[in-house]
Amino acid sequence: MSDPPSPSLDFIRAKVAEDLKTNKHQGRVVTRFPPEPNGYLHIGHAKSICLNFGIAAENEGGVCNLRFDDTNPIKEEAEYEESIKRDVRWLGFDWEDRLFYASDYFDQLYQYAVQLIQKGKAYVCSLSAQDIREYRGTLSEPGKDSPYRTRSVEENLKLFEGMRAGEFEDGSHVLRAKIDMASPNLNMRDPTLYRIRQVPHHRTGDKWLIYPMYDYAHSLSDSLEGITHSLCTLEFEDHRPLYDWVLDELNLDSHPQQIEFARLNISYTVLSKRKLLELVKEGHVSGWDDPRMPTLSGLRRRGYTPEVIRNFCEQIGVAKRDTVISVALLEHHLRDDLNRHSPRVMAVLRPLRVVIENYPEDQEEELEAVNNPEDPAAGSRKVPFSRVLYIEQEDFREDPPKKFYRLAPGREVRLRYAYFVKCVDVVKDEKTGEVVELRCTYDPATKGGSSPDGRKVKATIHWVSAAHSLQVEVRLYDRLFVKENPEEGGADFRDSLNPDSLVTLTSCRVEPSLKGAQPGSRYQFERQGYFCVDSVDSTPEAPVFNRTVTLRDSWAKIEKQNQQSKK
Repeated sequence: MSDPPSPSLDFIRAKVAEDLKTNKHQGRVVTRFPPEPNGYLHIGHAKSICLNFGIAAENEGGVCNLRFDDTNPIKEEAEYEESIKRDVRWLGFDWEDRLFYASDYFDQLYQYAVQLIQKGKAYVCSLSAQDIREYRGTLSEPGKDSPYRTRSVEENLKLFEGMRAGEFEDGSHVLRAKIDMASPNLNMRDPTLYRIRQVPHHRTGDKWLIYPMYDYAHSLSDSLEGITHSLCTLEFEDHRPLYDWVLDELNLDSHPQQIEFARLNISYTVLSKRKLLELVKEGHVSGWDDPRMPTLSGLRRRGYTPEVIRNFCEQIGVAKRDTVISVALLEHHLRDDLNRHSPRVMAVLRPLRVVIENYPEDQEEELEAVNNPEDPAAGSRKVPFSRVLYIEQEDFREDPPKKFYRLAPGREVRLRYAYFVKCVDVVKDEKTGEVVELRCTYDPATKGGSSPDGRKVKATIHWVSAAHSLQVEVRLYDRLFVKENPEEGGADFRDSLNPDSLVTLTSCRVEPSLKGAQPGSRYQFERQGYFCVDSVDSTPEAPVFNRTVTLRDSWAKIEKQNQQSKK
């Protein structure tokens, strides 16, 4: 009797360990990641990628295949295949020479279908799609046999060959398995194995005019590749009997084991390729790689690192029941990673001009600034200081409310890494009355941010030198949806779109150390949040910065209010 699996293993890894001990698959561990190339991968797929490639890597000699389930030429494109390969590599995984396509097996799959017909286990059905649905029955009522279920083997073979040869229109015939129309499992009520699609395939061209259904192609592709553990999400649990039926009826030597796990669901997010495609096509986002999208390309463009996503997937683990993970947990991993690895810089997003009246007009100096207090090895940089600066508009109030400690008339504050300054005058636009400039004085004795006479200030604000700073565009990204569950109660997810999910600022100022910042580079804008250089729209002359995440979870209060309103 074998030893019980380690309690630290999740149920899938425990099963793999048990199979290795019993030599169930001759000591082999072969998994696969089988995406359909009909859209870009999202973070839900990342969980499956980490699981399949991870289990293979954890076991000596284990391998993981990348296989495209390209059985529906109507929705699939080569562009999607390339994006999928790029995303898997970005996450840190390599399929090496094990790249496969379901279309690689079309000839074999066809021959297997012929075998099923010859065994009397498959037949050509000529019912319409609507009639097939009606004949199928319901969860409480059994289905009815198709009137074409009793066709002879010879007639079925002839019709199936005619389907392949293009003799019939789309929808006129399908090949169905002959199982049990009274089965309590609707997936076993003579499911469709092949349908006519007179559409060119992006890999096989016009060779095939019929294409296998997913359940049929999936099980056989797994078997042909010698997969040992076929890991699927829970919606395929009811499909497992069909998976096994196909392999058993064909009596194949390799019979993988399908194991289901809970898919990833995240609050304030929609994880459906169909719905994400709708967002793209309807113009709610700029594309699949829009930084508000939960796609891996969107997260990458927003500033996420592969380590963040891998650590997140590791922490949430593998479960047998569907749950919703708070997006705050993902953002926690993101902040933790960026805090440790992102250099600090000063950036003013909504500039307000400040003139230091007692600072010499022809003078400028360089002050020492820490690159990252979390990483002493990151060192320091020089920040230019001059008579005219920019500060944030929100760091000044002409009539400050209670507990507002930043700059106000007659008030003194600390400039980060620099001096104490005091506001002595306010300049306004004559027509609008808007504050356009502050007049201040500085104390030369407070260089570095401390006073020799021991006086204290209650606030430190950031700034940039007007003469040295760079003007850049900054895009403030936020969550795409305002509701924790955008589809709660059957609601249209588009009704929960956040109108403020993107705010674009074009007159921002950043310190000159960001000149020449490379696309994908990540920074902490002090007191603002974490930002990265956009990889699509940035140029060396005009960089664009995307906000990756705020410094703190600004949604925590909103979530608390939502929870209280539900009580």
